[in-house]
Amino acid sequence: MRKLYILILLVALSATGYAQRTLIHCGSLIDGKSKTLQSQVTIVVEGNKIVSVDKGFTKAGKDDKLIDLSKKTVMPGLIDMHVHLESETSKGGQIKRYTFNEADFAFQSTVYARKNLMAGFTTVRDCGGSGVNISLRNAVNAGTVVGPRIFTAGKGVATTGGHGDPTNGSRRDLMGDPGPKEGVINGPDDARKAVRQRYKDGADFIKITATGGVLSVAKDGSGPQFTQEEVNAIVEAAKDYGFHTAAHAHGAEGMKRAVLAGITTIEHGTLMSEEVMDLMIQKGTYHVPTIIAGRSAAEYAKIPGYYHPLVVPKAIEIGSRIQENFGKAYKRGVKMAFGTDAGVFPHGENAREFGYMVEGGMPAIEALLCAMQVNANILGMGDKIGSIEKGKLADIVAVNEDPTKNIKTMEKVTFVMKDGVVYKNE
Repeated sequence: MRKLYILILLVALSATGYAQRTLIHCGSLIDGKSKTLQSQVTIVVEGNKIVSVDKGFTKAGKDDKLIDLSKKTVMPGLIDMHVHLESETSKGGQIKRYTFNEADFAFQSTVYARKNLMAGFTTVRDCGGSGVNISLRNAVNAGTVVGPRIFTAGKGVATTGGHGDPTNGSRRDLMGDPGPKEGVINGPDDARKAVRQRYKDGADFIKITATGGVLSVAKDGSGPQFTQEEVNAIVEAAKDYGFHTAAHAHGAEGMKRAVLAGITTIEHGTLMSEEVMDLMIQKGTYHVPTIIAGRSAAEYAKIPGYYHPLVVPKAIEIGSRIQENFGKAYKRGVKMAFGTDAGVFPHGENAREFGYMVEGGMPAIEALLCAMQVNANILGMGDKIGSIEKGKLADIVAVNEDPTKNIKTMEKVTFVMKDGVVYKNE
């Protein structure tokens, strides 16, 4: 009879929306918005939400679950604004474009998604792939796959022969003539169609390759690859469809055109001129520096046979300059976000970017906040993620030390909670 009563009680509580309270005792807290750390704080979680943030260590009730992070530094789940979840760097990896089926990319993407989550990145922005990334996002949302919350561009948008044209480096009979559906445009009408196709496909934002790139099998790594009219059309159509926009850009002229058009974020920004920096400040454009990607590519380029011969000189030249220009842009006052280009280097090592940002002249706390409330606001999710506050989703991570004193501690996240579920607790 007693067991039946308990069962009835549990069913009744479930029907009324009862959720067990989880109390998290935090030794130190970075709340995601303030530059000041708080000490001895209790975060109270019910279901997938933070219901209160209290000073001191609240005593747990008999029905509460207690997570003791009293010797850790706790912070909001981290947000990486530039990853590629379908792939990861490897020697001679270009051949996979011809040997892998869509299912092969899909299966390996689930591994990379998990690695990002376990590194403390509870939200990521996937900046383009084959389109498998849309299905991956849906699988994570459905609980089929373990991974971060994903905002995806689906397929990026390029120009014929430009960085992102999926047929670059192919045999002539395999090149064909890809168009807006495949993410290749020529002219403003194509540009609008490509945006509308991304909307139809289910993408979350629009990513373009405004200049040449490092890893594409093409000679130019920095020249502009969209006309002003083309990038204007993309941004206008994106706004109509409720998208924010991101532009891969290494060279100054391509950046300038993207910023003038109203692009939301500039990715990489390697050869950014002072003119472009001032224009970004004027327009409120964010810079996503991806220093780790540049430095990693420059290192891999020294390994014989790692990259295609056309890629090697670009990787060495651009990789060596990306950190220096980040420092100049930061000091000039360009708004900074956090992104890594994970996939160009091994997934799960994203937090190394914090160290490179600090080396480039940014204080550690500012680098951390870029991956918190700053990125959440760019995604239009500032009211849900990016900080530890009442009413926000329970995305919470922890590290062993104070990262404002030792930024390297970010490379060893010991606790990960996403949406109220604990995925890692060492």
